[in-house]
Amino acid sequence: MKNITAILLVIFSTVCWAQEKKNDTLAAVNLNEIIVIGKKTPLNLKQPKSLTSVEDYLMGSSKMNMIKRGAYAWEPTINNMSTERTVITIDGMRIFGACTDKMDPVTSYVEISNLSEATVASGQQASCHGATIGGSIDLKRNQYKHRKNGWNGSLSSGYESNNQQKIIGAALGYTDSTFFAHVDFMHRDAENYKAGNEKEINFSQFTKYNISANAGYFIDKKNVLETSIIYDKAVNVGYPALPMDVLLAEAKIISLSYKYIPDSAVISGWETKGYFNTITHKMDDTKRPAIPIHMDMPGWSDTYGFYSKIKGKHENHEFLADLNSFYNKAVAEMTMYPVDPTENLMFMYTWPDVRTLYNGLSLEDIITISPETILRISINLGFHSNTVANDFGLQSLRIFYPEMDATKNRSLKSLSGNYTKNTGKFEFGFGLAYAERAPSVSEGYGFYLYNSNDFYDYIGNPNLKNEKAVEGNFFFGYKNGRLTSKITASYFYISDYIIGKIDPGTLPMTIGASGIKIYDDINYAIIFNTDFNLEYSFLQNWNLKTQIAYSLGKDDQENNLPFISPLRYNAGIEFKKEKITAGIFASGNLAQNNFAKVYGQTKTPDYLIFNINAGYSFDCNQNKIKAQAGIENIFDKYYATFSDWNKIPRMGRNGFINFTYSFH
Repeated sequence: MKNITAILLVIFSTVCWAQEKKNDTLAAVNLNEIIVIGKKTPLNLKQPKSLTSVEDYLMGSSKMNMIKRGAYAWEPTINNMSTERTVITIDGMRIFGACTDKMDPVTSYVEISNLSEATVASGQQASCHGATIGGSIDLKRNQYKHRKNGWNGSLSSGYESNNQQKIIGAALGYTDSTFFAHVDFMHRDAENYKAGNEKEINFSQFTKYNISANAGYFIDKKNVLETSIIYDKAVNVGYPALPMDVLLAEAKIISLSYKYIPDSAVISGWETKGYFNTITHKMDDTKRPAIPIHMDMPGWSDTYGFYSKIKGKHENHEFLADLNSFYNKAVAEMTMYPVDPTENLMFMYTWPDVRTLYNGLSLEDIITISPETILRISINLGFHSNTVANDFGLQSLRIFYPEMDATKNRSLKSLSGNYTKNTGKFEFGFGLAYAERAPSVSEGYGFYLYNSNDFYDYIGNPNLKNEKAVEGNFFFGYKNGRLTSKITASYFYISDYIIGKIDPGTLPMTIGASGIKIYDDINYAIIFNTDFNLEYSFLQNWNLKTQIAYSLGKDDQENNLPFISPLRYNAGIEFKKEKITAGIFASGNLAQNNFAKVYGQTKTPDYLIFNINAGYSFDCNQNKIKAQAGIENIFDKYYATFSDWNKIPRMGRNGFINFTYSFH
């Protein structure tokens, strides 16, 4: 009965209503390709829940899902492809996590209060930041040089009832004709959350601090120098889906950029940025009961990089040239402490000091064939080199690969073309692309990495081929004064698909593990995604938005791929009038019957949950105060989704309240 109710709800909203785009919304170009979810600052105040997480915010894109291992730092996927096949940047900067278990994704280093927009690109539609197959996310922080002169700032506070999360934030900025500066602070502290039916999920607590600052100097009207700093620190982070928690996850990110706007009819802008970031991650099992053996598992990742990009226009061509490079050092260790103190410690490098050098050139040309027709062509060329710098780690890998060299060089390339035609009410387009990627550090050089989802230890393979993908995509849209609708689809045929394969002749290292898997490239895999979005406005102040998405993934033996979404849907109705907002939303999945049994997954049942919220804004001596409150998972549904690691249930009923005071 609940399946019928859910489907009827979505069909009803699809046929009848959806949300009208507001004038201040940053419009998306080719929504199936580049999805811009957000608008100019203050972005967070335009959300139903202004102090929500970045991960919740990104879920507004139909291309996005999140693999959840706890209440903190979810791993984003694009087109049902995880971080090995995607690129995630902050203001164009490449950053790599230091955790072999993916507990520190790049998205965890940004708070929504300092985020301007998130550009989610499908496939090859924005691949200038590096080699990717599934797509990319660029998290763009606020550009405070566009603010009015003088001082500005805000104070924020929030509370969530389910896990007793306390949120405190503050921001302060100054702008004049030659200088701008801004600093933003956010602190979150949460206890264990409760799933539906008041079931407490142990080891799901977290504490987080985030400071983001930038400053700039206008040399003149054409030249700007800007520097930026992010410091993010999370401590005592529980991961209920994993056998270990996190003692410390720390990121330090700095950059210096120069922007030049020339007096030229051809060149419209030139930006050059240099950056450095260092990530520290320390896993901890000391608070877990009855562990068979205590382990320390720290990791470090340092990245140096730069990019220089030029934008311009000549006749009917808009072009972009981007030269980019990064150098990354990734080290991870594991020390095991035997129960018998007289026995020796056991030590290994799980990432054996892998140095990665990448140099790339990206070229793009957007050709206006006619006022209604656009052709976009892009090409990316890259040089990718891995070197195992630690001799002990190199000798460990040579147990499995006696002839392996310390250095492996690869060339990477991609090419894409997209055709778009807009006739006013109707818009359609299609595209073709080819792309390659190199294996990740774990896939190429990981050493006994335990996967608690399928209970296997994984070993990397430095002899893996480049993964190659041929992509086809299509979209069709219709819009008038009140209605906007679009259907999109993408198909990926991925050759030399990298995935772990069981090696029955090798014993595992982890106590209780089912065996060993070694990364290998199978002949091919296919991934198909399609989604439908519809928006409509009615009765002047009412809006409703509907989204339906479906995906399918198969390997070369017709086995289902892991973490592929079943049919999912959401719909929401919203009321906005002057300073009052209110809304009710529903979201759910159908049952995951096409689960990846061969890869250790099990069936996931369907679910449907409802959320409600309301907000009010009012002026106070030319300043603004915004109050928001709501209830999530109103009926306290106990459920887990296809992307919840080890079927850890999601949060039950949760009440929240957010306050923000802004001044200028």
